Amino acid sequence: MSLLSTLRLVPGMVVSKDGQVYRIVDLANMTEVIAESEDGRWDKFSAAEFTMVNGVDAKKQLNILGVKKKQWSRALEIYEAIQPLVEMGDLRTRADVMVVAKKLDKHIATVYRWISEYEKTGLVSSLVRKLRGDIGRGRIGNEKEDIIVQCIDELYMTDQKRTVAKICDEVEKRCKTLGLSVPADATIRRRIESISEELRVRKREGYKAAKERFEPIRGPFPGADYPLAVVQIDHTPMDVIVVDDLNREAIGRPTLTIAIDVFSKMIVGFYITLESPSAFSTGLCLSNGIIGKEVYLKELELEDLSWPCWGVMRTIHADNAKEFRGTLLGKAAVDYGIIVERRPKGSPNYGGHVERAFRTYMSEVHNELPGTTFSNVQAKGDYDAEGNAVMTMDALEKWFTIFIVGVYHQKPHKGNEGLPPIVKWQEGIEGTDDKPGTGIPMRVPNEDKLRLDFLPYFERSVQEYGIRFEGIYYWADALKHYIHAKDPSIKKLKRKFICRYNPSSLKKLWMYIEEIDEYVEMPYRDITRPDISLWELKQVKKRLKEKSLSSVNEELIFKCIDTMREIVEEEVTKTKAARKQKQRQRQWKKSSILQSDNNSGLADSNSGPVAVTNDLDSEEEIVPFDGIRESE
Repeated sequence: MSLLSTLRLVPGMVVSKDGQVYRIVDLANMTEVIAESEDGRWDKFSAAEFTMVNGVDAKKQLNILGVKKKQWSRALEIYEAIQPLVEMGDLRTRADVMVVAKKLDKHIATVYRWISEYEKTGLVSSLVRKLRGDIGRGRIGNEKEDIIVQCIDELYMTDQKRTVAKICDEVEKRCKTLGLSVPADATIRRRIESISEELRVRKREGYKAAKERFEPIRGPFPGADYPLAVVQIDHTPMDVIVVDDLNREAIGRPTLTIAIDVFSKMIVGFYITLESPSAFSTGLCLSNGIIGKEVYLKELELEDLSWPCWGVMRTIHADNAKEFRGTLLGKAAVDYGIIVERRPKGSPNYGGHVERAFRTYMSEVHNELPGTTFSNVQAKGDYDAEGNAVMTMDALEKWFTIFIVGVYHQKPHKGNEGLPPIVKWQEGIEGTDDKPGTGIPMRVPNEDKLRLDFLPYFERSVQEYGIRFEGIYYWADALKHYIHAKDPSIKKLKRKFICRYNPSSLKKLWMYIEEIDEYVEMPYRDITRPDISLWELKQVKKRLKEKSLSSVNEELIFKCIDTMREIVEEEVTKTKAARKQKQRQRQWKKSSILQSDNNSGLADSNSGPVAVTNDLDSEEEIVPFDGIRESE
């Protein structure tokens, strides 16, 4: 499971902001927290301002937690030693624990106690030796305490189900052997009673028995027990005709991709396009869902609206998951630790949350938007959808955002037992009287990098001319140090670098350089070239193939594209297809501008290498960005 999918801002957590360390005191609401600074001052902050503390910053939290430096260093040493044992879980054996105990020169019972303390909270601070809270009341010594813990773990917490009386007898025997006084039976019973009942049942009666007794009854969708536990994603044509920006003429139906949180029914992200559904549109929808929405709402001049959804989801659920199988998108999901699941056949309890949401949206479209196509011929009647169409793509995107955030999220939802999605999300984050909340999801540290991580990529070595991709040359000064670089593991081979690209805008690439742990932006080698899309490039190559021009050069490619665009300009007022192509070009330009604004100071990508399959010579009909993928 992804670390990012489990990190939550909860009371007691130590976080970093602008190089300073804070302790979360409480959640103010779904997007803000009360935090304490190192000098003891409390204040309210946006959750988006905080990041995880790194190894250096961890020392600064000593002032907040009131722990001495020596104590904290010791806790870190213990944590590093027991971490492998914690990761083993139920597969951990006594022999494994004994190895660590000998390494630390501690009794095995002490190591077991450390593991127990850490597993209760998951915090390193739980391993700091506690100040005595029983001063003046008397307590048993450390040796006897260790014997009790050891006997409980070795004898009581097993499937032999030994009685408490047997444990008391064993403690007595071991204490007398070491010449120690025998602790009272009541003391041993209190130690056993302090262990959670769920853990006792799991150890003594088995995992199945514990699951039946203590795991909450699942809802209609298994596993969707908290916000971002399961996110469903799917595509559908929207029941509305849109018009182009220039001539306000009908150009067709756009496609909607949405990602919905199954627990709350909140929409965490969406993407509207004129292209066919693909891994590219799915990736944009997911990256939009993971990042914060403040900048997006500001761009739409909707700052007054609140869309408090962000964070890496644990599981993505898709109807067929084809966009994730053997694709770059699937690799990106793996990189972020996201589990991708396909809906099992014959499993109605998995529900059709996306499908029901689609029906809700389309109903709103039919009632509110001019140019609706309705859902069937009977409903449409004599209504002229194209003649009544008025919505541009930008207007539709803004209208849909307002509907999602201001209407859909606020209305009661049957799937939430009548609670609006925003209220259900709030309960999952903040908790209720009978169920604790998960806390506020941690923001992805570098959202610009995340956008790139969900883009397609290929591998190339650096040549004297730079990088060549589909007949186009790219260059940046940073590349000159890597011309003909050798593979560090196999000296006879040239080193290949991961290069990301945006199918909507090929005017630049991003190459990851491991030494500096960053992406380097690479524009066209000839920066006077116009921006083009991968779809336009496919069209050109197909035409050149038809003319038997097998040797394709960059000059010819751009000359053909210029000619094609001139034709579109001439025909734009004559046919719907030409107007639609023109509108696509406008969208690609918009995508290019956004990419430029959002991709500064980029970090690394850890995606694995993948080879590019040149499928541009296919005889099939060219569909923009259809199934953007490469072979293994």
